[in-house]
Amino acid sequence: MNRIEQIRLMASYNQWMNGKLYEAALSLPDEVLSADMQAFFGSILGTLNHLVIADTIWLKRFATHPAHYSELEAVRKLPMPAGLNVLVCADIQSLAAHRQALDRIITAWVQSIQDGDLDHVLSYANTKGVAAQRNFYSLTTHFFNHQTHHRGQATTLLSQAGADVGVTDLLALIPDETC
Repeated sequence: MNRIEQIRLMASYNQWMNGKLYEAALSLPDEVLSADMQAFFGSILGTLNHLVIADTIWLKRFATHPAHYSELEAVRKLPMPAGLNVLVCADIQSLAAHRQALDRIITAWVQSIQDGDLDHVLSYANTKGVAAQRNFYSLTTHFFNHQTHHRGQATTLLSQAGADVGVTDLLALIPDETC
């Protein structure tokens, strides 16, 4: 599997898993979703919200790539999140709709990435304003890894609240290479 295929697989996994997480979350009452469960971002809603915020921040950075991905135009127009834990949407239904829109953007965007784009060194500032320059492919890998990390936390919180997310392994989406 080449780098482009890997990124596209990760985008598919991202969308698939987010669908499963939100299906489970939507089965729970609002008070359970917003209850402080002593997680890094407090609640199930807080954890899912953080993923939306972080994805938005990274997509806005990726939108500065010289390839000027038209698929990221809607993200360019979004305001920069004010913090990593500021609620984007106050309820799970609104957050789910926002998540679905982001996932559609991500899926379309990765289809437009060319292999040569991955070797670019992207300049950006982190959330504290510190300048950085990093390999674009490595940043996309971090982007998807960050999602997986926090989805694991959300899966645990959902399980603790009595919701079953089901199969979560990337292996479920890796094509079988049997001849």
